[in-house]
Amino acid sequence: MKNFKELINWQKGFGISIKSFKLISTFPLNEKYGLAGQITKAAVSIPSNIAEGSSRTSEKDQNRFIEMSLGSAFEMETQLLIVKAVKYGNLELINHILSDLDEEQKMLISFKSKLRF
Repeated sequence: MKNFKELINWQKGFGISIKSFKLISTFPLNEKYGLAGQITKAAVSIPSNIAEGSSRTSEKDQNRFIEMSLGSAFEMETQLLIVKAVKYGNLELINHILSDLDEEQKMLISFKSKLRF
């Protein structure tokens, strides 16, 4: 078992989660629960699945949780692209989070490729 808080991909995912909560505070009041809730759910899922996967002893199980984390990262990217298209929230913060998500996705894909099962 690894200390998940030392994993760089967990740290990046944690930062994305925090930024997502800051972002939704810039949304219009009528959008505080719909898309905002989906964004924060996906964002929290990224580091949560990395953490849960780190507790698994088999690389097959770890891979499954990394895949879920990667899926959440892609889901969140899609949601942010929608938010950007409809001009909700702080554009600079959206672009920063999208850049972080790109890095996170690359790290997760790389980590996943190193697992042997």
